[in-house]
Amino acid sequence: MEKIAIHWMRRDLRLEDNAALHHALNGPFKVLPLFIFDTDILEKLQDKTDARVGFLHQTLSELQSRLGEMGSSLLVKRGKPEEVWKSLMDEFNIQAVYTNRDYEPYAVARDQAVRNILQTRGINFHTFKDHVIFEGAEVVKDDGKPYTVFTPYSRKWKKVLAEGGNGITEASIYLKPFPVEPYLKNLLQTSPKPIPTLAQLGFEPSQVAIPPSTVSQGIIRRYDQDRDFPAKEGTSRLGIHFRFGTISIREKARNALTLNDTYLNELIWRDFYSMILQHFPHVAQGAFRKEYEQVPWRNNPDEFKAWCEGRTGYPIVDAGMRELNNTGHMHNRVRMIVASFLTKHLLIDWRWGEAYFASKLLDFDLASNNGGWQWAAGCGTDAAPYFRIFNPTSQQQKFDPRGEYVSRWVPEWKTERYVKPIVVHELARERCLAAYKTGLKG
Repeated sequence: MEKIAIHWMRRDLRLEDNAALHHALNGPFKVLPLFIFDTDILEKLQDKTDARVGFLHQTLSELQSRLGEMGSSLLVKRGKPEEVWKSLMDEFNIQAVYTNRDYEPYAVARDQAVRNILQTRGINFHTFKDHVIFEGAEVVKDDGKPYTVFTPYSRKWKKVLAEGGNGITEASIYLKPFPVEPYLKNLLQTSPKPIPTLAQLGFEPSQVAIPPSTVSQGIIRRYDQDRDFPAKEGTSRLGIHFRFGTISIREKARNALTLNDTYLNELIWRDFYSMILQHFPHVAQGAFRKEYEQVPWRNNPDEFKAWCEGRTGYPIVDAGMRELNNTGHMHNRVRMIVASFLTKHLLIDWRWGEAYFASKLLDFDLASNNGGWQWAAGCGTDAAPYFRIFNPTSQQQKFDPRGEYVSRWVPEWKTERYVKPIVVHELARERCLAAYKTGLKG
C-alpha cells in the first residue's frame, strides 16, 4: 500500500496560501486532502436548514471539482473525528498528517485526542499557524505576559509585523499560484471520492444567501467613514469566509496595510480575541473579570423572546435582530447596540445572547463572538465600563438618521401596529447601574 500524507482541512477550505497544505505538498509523501463532518458539532445544530452547513457542503463540492481536474480528490467523511481516524489508519498507509491549528477549547481537546491515536501507529501530527496572523505567544508584553487591552496590543502587533515577525511577510512562501509544479505532482492521484449529500448529513438546503468572498477596494478604502452606518454598504461581510478559511487572512491583511488602517485594526481585533481565548480559556464559559459573575441578572424569558424576535419596541434593536434572523448577518455597529440592550436594559445574562448569536450568525467565531459579548456586558478584557449604557434611540439618530436601515427591517415602524417599548430607557439605566454595583460589591 502506497505511503501517503493527509492534509486535514478544517478552517482552511482553500488551496491557495494554505500553510499546512504547503508543507504537506513539500513533504516526502503524496498528499490526500481530507475533511471530516464532525457529528459532535452537527448534532448540536437544531436548525436543519442551517446555512453554514450548506455553505460548507458547497465549498467542499467546489474543492472536489478543482482537485478532480488535477487527477486527485478530496476525501470527505462524516462521524466523530477519533473514530474516523481509527478507520482511516486501517484504510490507508498514513505516514504523516498536516493540519492548521484551531484554538477553540473543543478543537484543542479534539486535536490532542487525534494526536494520541496517530501516535499509536507512529504517525506524525504536524500543525501550523494559518487562521490568524499572530498566535497567542507571538505578540505579548515585554515581560512575556499577554495583553488584556486592545490598543497597546495593536501597537505591539504592528511593531512585530514591521520588524519582520512571522506574520504576513513569511507567508509569501505559500503564495505561489496553485496548481503549479511541484504541487500538482505531489497530490495523491486517485479517482474522485463521493461527498455525502446534505440529506445524508441530516440537513436541507437553506434560502439564506451567502455573501461573496470578494469585496471592492472602494468599500475598504472608505471603511473608516462608512462602517458605522448600517444603511450603507460599508463593511466587507467577509466573516463567514474568514471563519471557514475560504479566503486568506494574510492576503486581506496585506491589502489592508495599503488601503485602510481602520480595517486593518478590525483584523487585529480578530487576532486579539483569539489570543485572549488561547491564554484565558475560561472565557468560553464565564466572565474574564470574575467579579462580574455576581451580577444579579433578571433573565426574564419573555423579554428574551421579544429580543430574539425583534419585538422590543426599540426600532434599531428590532431591526438588528430581524436582520440576523433573516440573513444570518448583523451590522457591526448594531451588534453592539443589541448586545448592550440585552445585557444592560433587560439585565439578561450575556451568555444567553452569545448562544443565540452562535446559533444564527453565518460568521460565528467563538473567540470574536465571546469577546464582543463580554465587551458589551462590561466583564471582558477591553470592555466597555458597566456604566456605559447605549441609548438605543440616540444610537439610531446618530447612525441611521433617516431611518433607512430601520425601515428596511421594521416596516411597521411609525405605525400603530408597532409594539410599545418593553422597558423605559431611563428606568432601565438606573436599574442596571444598581444591579452592577450590587454584584461588584460581592
